[in-house]
Amino acid sequence: MFRFRSGALLASLLLLLAACGSDDGATTPDTAAAPDGEREVVVLTHDSFDVSTDVIALFEETYGITVRLVPLGDAGTALNQAILTADAPQGDILFGVDNTFLTRALDADLFDPYLPGNFELINANVLEELQAWSSAAAFSVDNPPPLVPITYGDVCVNYDKAWFAARDLAVPTDFVDLVDPAYRGLLTIMNPATSSPGLAFMLASITAFDDEYLSYWRQLRDNDVLITNGWSQAYYDEFSISGGDRPLVVSYASSPPAEVLFADPPVDEAPTGVLLDTCFRQVEFAGILNGAANRAEAELFLEFMLDIPFQEDIPLTMFVFPVNTQAVLPDVFVEHAEMPETVTSFGLLTDSQRDVFLAEWSAIMLG
Repeated sequence: MFRFRSGALLASLLLLLAACGSDDGATTPDTAAAPDGEREVVVLTHDSFDVSTDVIALFEETYGITVRLVPLGDAGTALNQAILTADAPQGDILFGVDNTFLTRALDADLFDPYLPGNFELINANVLEELQAWSSAAAFSVDNPPPLVPITYGDVCVNYDKAWFAARDLAVPTDFVDLVDPAYRGLLTIMNPATSSPGLAFMLASITAFDDEYLSYWRQLRDNDVLITNGWSQAYYDEFSISGGDRPLVVSYASSPPAEVLFADPPVDEAPTGVLLDTCFRQVEFAGILNGAANRAEAELFLEFMLDIPFQEDIPLTMFVFPVNTQAVLPDVFVEHAEMPETVTSFGLLTDSQRDVFLAEWSAIMLG
């Protein structure tokens, strides 16, 4: 998840993509209780969570409940913090667990299952993927789910249209093209140990090449791929559209509409495109924590997160897609977002699998 900002303050105002590295060190957010007689719900999030103030105000005015948002760091850190404080939860809801950390959240038994009344409005394709990852009973209307999908988005390689148009070089189309010597020194990716899109790209390559993924990583390395620690550095420092010298970068299928929205001067066409055969689906979840002090309020807010006002706010605040099929996308998304016909989905990634993959990746790519 990421946000773009225009003008000279872009870099300092950007809320970075939630990095997936984990940090077992506990922090102590401000979780002071609301004054006596006042109702509240405390929502723990990663640092890239964003929602418009008027949307939060709508919930507060409708239900007479104060919403307190508590950022806990990147996605992995936020989940680890919730695990470390499971016996005395710091909030009522945790938002930001994605499919690459789903098994860790489920194994820790953090969540008190709840079935929102609007659960059936969730995108059927998203639910089918969740059911394939686990079991049909885990994410269905027949049983209260431990976590509820809220957003989804696709991590894909992006390219600079003008850079390729100015040269006698075809735009690559898939993972195989990316290791062709014709594209040597053109691609920037992120370290999967410190970056969520970096992890997504790593998992997508494992899925694409099955038992040959180690060989593929060696070919990437030998083709002079550049590795950064995070998405912001890759996109704003190395990507040619931002003044760097590399016209290929791991980003999102929703990056083109962001480029249009924040273009100065305005543009009619996105300057970037997406290699749709390199996409990896990310789904973000929210759930009610076991032992939540404000259970009734948490149920109302979790249902509100699936309702139209919250869901329609998602594209232009977090630049991912709403899961509610009745949510209307903004025009800039309809016109400029690129949607892959098929996406790579690794399935449920266990901690032990993640550790093995990261060790292998580091030995080849950083060794």
